[in-house]
Amino acid sequence: MKQTRRQFITTASAAGAGLFLNSMNLPESVESKEGFSLNIYATRWGFNGSMDDFCKAAKKEGYDGIEDWFPHDEASEQALYEALDKYGLRFGALTGSGGANFMAHKESYTNNLRKVISRKPDFINCHAGKDFFTFEESKQLMEFAIQESKTSGVPVYQETHRGRMLFAPHICGHFIDAIPDLQLTLDISHWCVVSESLLGNQKETVDKALKRTSHIHSRVGHEEGPQVSEPRAPEWQRAVDAHYAWWDKVVNYKKEADEPLTMTTEFGPANYMWTMPYTRQPLADQWAINVHMMQEWRKRYL
Repeated sequence: MKQTRRQFITTASAAGAGLFLNSMNLPESVESKEGFSLNIYATRWGFNGSMDDFCKAAKKEGYDGIEDWFPHDEASEQALYEALDKYGLRFGALTGSGGANFMAHKESYTNNLRKVISRKPDFINCHAGKDFFTFEESKQLMEFAIQESKTSGVPVYQETHRGRMLFAPHICGHFIDAIPDLQLTLDISHWCVVSESLLGNQKETVDKALKRTSHIHSRVGHEEGPQVSEPRAPEWQRAVDAHYAWWDKVVNYKKEADEPLTMTTEFGPANYMWTMPYTRQPLADQWAINVHMMQEWRKRYL
């Protein structure tokens, strides 16, 4: 569907207004110490092209590194490391578990996590377990990951993701209380969907999670979905402000603790990206949105 000149100008003006509002609403910053750093990673999710093409594009935009699922074959692994070396990029790995029951998940997670740890990425973000596992089953997977992380020195984080072990804030809170060394990848957009809210009535539990966060997926969700159509559009300002308020706290906690933080810009393709019915044409540019989020984070926190 083509836009008229008037429609284009209106859309562009709205995007600019959102950009201005987000940039000007700056947090009260805690003074950085030597141990604090912020590295920003590009997601390969939704990118159509080779690993070399992806790394070249990420480097051109100014990303520090990339985040991607760890390759399952030697040729893809070689292509990954060749591209990382060629463009001077860091690497954060995704891994997880699968299977029909808990024992299958446990076996696959053991094998996957140990393989990825042996390659020494910057960090490992885990999609492990399922939301219907018992507390003790999930606890086994988390404690296994923590022990492997301590032994290897490779940071391992559990993501707050729908369908996985930490699918809701109240569930995550129980694990935080029970497992002192649990560290999170915070993708809080998922919790907005699960609770059908911007979590205003769960502030204490959310704050527990913010204090345990070491990696962030900076996608903006809302009460009815995990991704707003375009974060620069003024109709989503309330959701954008809520997410930045959470991220502000994480950054300040890391500064106070003198610890590093990593972030991946993770607005995704369809079906996360909104599309036109029938044609499935995206209503916004996924790559451009993620670059916008990277630039906003640099202005806001660096």
